[in-house]
Amino acid sequence: MANNGFTTTIVHSDRRASVEHGAIHKPMHPSSEYAFADSRELAAVFQGKAGFTYARQGTPTTAALEDKITVMEGGTGTVSFATGMAALAATFLTLLKAGDHLISSQHIFGNTNSLLGTLSDLGVQVTLVDATDARNVEAAVRPETKMVFTETLANPGTQVADLEAIGRYCASRKLVYVVDNTLTSPLLCQGVKVGASLVVNSLSKHIGGHGNALGGAVTNTGLYDWSGYANIAEPYRKGNPVSWGLTQIKKKGLRDMGGTLSAEAAHRLAVGAETLALRMDKICSNALALAQALSRHPKVAKVHYPGLPTHAQHERAAALFGKRYGGLMGIELVPEIDVFDFLNRLKVLALATHLGDNRTLVLPMAHTIYYEMGPERRAQMGISDNFLRVSIGIEDIEDLIGDFEQALA
Repeated sequence: MANNGFTTTIVHSDRRASVEHGAIHKPMHPSSEYAFADSRELAAVFQGKAGFTYARQGTPTTAALEDKITVMEGGTGTVSFATGMAALAATFLTLLKAGDHLISSQHIFGNTNSLLGTLSDLGVQVTLVDATDARNVEAAVRPETKMVFTETLANPGTQVADLEAIGRYCASRKLVYVVDNTLTSPLLCQGVKVGASLVVNSLSKHIGGHGNALGGAVTNTGLYDWSGYANIAEPYRKGNPVSWGLTQIKKKGLRDMGGTLSAEAAHRLAVGAETLALRMDKICSNALALAQALSRHPKVAKVHYPGLPTHAQHERAAALFGKRYGGLMGIELVPEIDVFDFLNRLKVLALATHLGDNRTLVLPMAHTIYYEMGPERRAQMGISDNFLRVSIGIEDIEDLIGDFEQALA
């Protein structure tokens, strides 16, 4: 399948892997345990050989989904989790120890920001920087720095990190570079192309796409040599060092922490992934048209969307994402508008907290996800009381623009 396109490869991946009975989809395997006819084979799987023993550490169904994500990201292997946050937590908690230093973009998802607070409580030093300029990352590095983390496209401010320059710097300093690719998806951006060591995706979002299953994944790009990384435990220092980091994430993240993706969710996400390219094309087209329309509206103070020439990282986004700018935007209404009255007048958009869905979703950020941060941190991130996060769906664009116009009127 090496010469096939993105969608062709994903659509036919299951049946080309010799699925039972000629099925075109990998079936769900709900079994909790897997028996062996040979006790030596059982022991070998416990000691690292590929196979299945207990569903907490994966099933044939999750493995099939992981193969899809690996191909999408151009990586060497993937581990799936129950949610995107479980994937992030497993990455940080299995690769970092008390006293280590993590540099993170300050423009990150609210729940990820909360997780970084938990890391700090556990003794991991965390420094937040403006990752739109790689020089800020370089300036924050210390002798104990182990890892750099950023999102490809920030939620909800849509800042675009200096991904390639950060990747080059991390490679020169042998730092683990973790990129959250959720908002762009592997269709718009592959972590391996910007020098990432590991790529995290919330499968619940664009990859699944239908708002009917939660899931997350960590993909190894194969670019990092884990033989020099001090925090890899001795049992996982076997075979090719390129895979050691992902092995530790899987063993400790699934076995110790139990953030396991169910077979049913994995099946739904795998089927949803087949139409990623089709959905993203429509989503990106809708988002650009809506952003352009709202940027001209007198009752909209500002539209944050990388597809607009006024966006600070517009040219970078065009170069990185192939002139498709994703489906997330931030909208600031003029202060005179009551944000709740406006939201209650919407008829098409769904008032819901999610991203990457087929439906267009809207959320007032200061009053929901970012409420616990407090006004000072919100001000630092540019989140005003009238800041709306909008995740664009696949509806008819005329209906989306019309809904905003009638609600603003």
